Amino acid sequence: MKFTEEHEWLAADGDIVTVGITAHAADALGDLVFVELPEVGSTVSKDDAIVVIESVKAASDILAPLDGEIVEVNEMLVDNPTKVNEDPMGEAWIFKMKPADASDMDQMMEESAYNAFIA
Repeated sequence: MKFTEEHEWLAADGDIVTVGITAHAADALGDLVFVELPEVGSTVSKDDAIVVIESVKAASDILAPLDGEIVEVNEMLVDNPTKVNEDPMGEAWIFKMKPADASDMDQMMEESAYNAFIA
């Protein structure tokens, strides 16, 4: 897994990257009440705001961590946004993408660096 300063996690499986928010981000947001997912097939650029999540505390954007194409979204989150609070780094992944250049992940943080970042 790799991590961003925007509190996203990325897990590569072949040429597909699964993206979600970290447990730290889910805890900071509080109980989620709404998730707006990107469209499958859309092409995104790094740092584009592509997901909106709303909690009882605030609304936040999730940014595209890489350039690429959205290939799948976790529809379960539309009807059950609190799943992100329950399992943010597992079942509650947000979207999967095919990155334009997977090697861009090499510049992201490993888990130990992310843990130091949030400490």
